[in-house]
Parts: sequence; structure tokens; C-alpha cells
Amino acid sequence: MKKNICLLIALFYVLLPPCAQASNGVLQVYADSHRYEKMADYNDAIKAIIPLYKKRPGDYFLNLRLGWLYYLNGKYGDSIACYRRAVEINPQSVEALLGQSLPLMAQRNWGEVGRLMNHVIKKDYYNFYANLRLAIALRLQNKAVLAEKVDRRMLQLYPTSLDFMSELGRALKWRGQNKEARQVFRKILRLDPQNVTARDILKMK
Repeated sequence: MKKNICLLIALFYVLLPPCAQASNGVLQVYADSHRYEKMADYNDAIKAIIPLYKKRPGDYFLNLRLGWLYYLNGKYGDSIACYRRAVEINPQSVEALLGQSLPLMAQRNWGEVGRLMNHVIKKDYYNFYANLRLAIALRLQNKAVLAEKVDRRMLQLYPTSLDFMSELGRALKWRGQNKEARQVFRKILRLDPQNVTARDILKMK
């Protein structure tokens, strides 16, 4: 009985059109890669993709996927290269630029992060992640005044955003505006009473 079932399954795949067989193969590659990623086995998640990538180096989705996996695996140079390739394939892509900012942030390349995020903002002025990463990059380049402007602009749209409230508080503290910074962190504790950053900063004199 088992032998007959196996024969039927094999016959089913033989009778599939080549395009359908190829499609199933691609889906399996992605499924294997995601399965390894869930186990935090990023090396094998990458290895599962590479054979297909070698056949399709100009595939936007494969470059985006590899950019993410290389980032998770700490291979930031490879990650940046894949995200850049994705941008070359689709110059209008915002997500590839946002993805590229992740390994750059890990490398603390704040100047390049700021440049990329400004590029995204030209396409999508109120993009949440682009503005947040721009604010972080500006603050860490000692441009806290500009960072504060970004934070306040976005807080008009997202008044209870803990991310932008925290960045605003940090920018104010960076500028020596300690009283106003403490007010911001007190507001954060209203929304998130267990917020570690707010608690730690408010403990400081």
C-alpha cells in the first residue's frame, strides 16, 4: 500500500508542468529558510537560499531575504551589499532602503543612516521608521536640535509613540534640557509604567 502511494506521489510530480514544479521548488526553498530562521539558525537559513540565489542573482525578493538574514547573522557587509542590490533592481523600493539602514546602524555608521533615511523621507515624508532612524542618527552625531525637530514633528502624528517620546527625551537631555526631558520620561511612564529607560533616567539627579 505504501509503495503504491509513493508511486502515485511521484507520478503526480512527473505530470506537473515544469513551471509548477519550479514554483514548488522555490516555495520549498523559502519554507526551509524560514524554518531555520525561526530556530535562529541563520547560517542554514542563508545556505538554503544560496543555490537559488546563484541562479537568480537579479531577483529582488531573494536579495531582500538575504539582506535580512545576513543582518541577523552579523554579516553586515554582506547584508548591505544585498540590500543595495535590491535597490538597484527596484529603485523605488522604500523597504530595501529601510532594510539597508539596519546593518548600517549596527556598524554605527550614523552619517550613512541619516543620508539613506533622508532619501526615504523624500519619497515618504512621514514614514515612521525612516523618521525614527533619522532622529537617532542625528542625535548620535551631536545634532540633537535637528533630532528634536524630527521627534516633535512625528509626535504630532503619533502623540503616544514611546519610540519618539523616548528619542525626544534623549535629545532634550543631550542638549542639557534636563527638566523638560524628565517631563517627557514621566509621560512615558504613564503609558508604560515598567519602561526601564524612563525609570533609569528619572532616578538620575
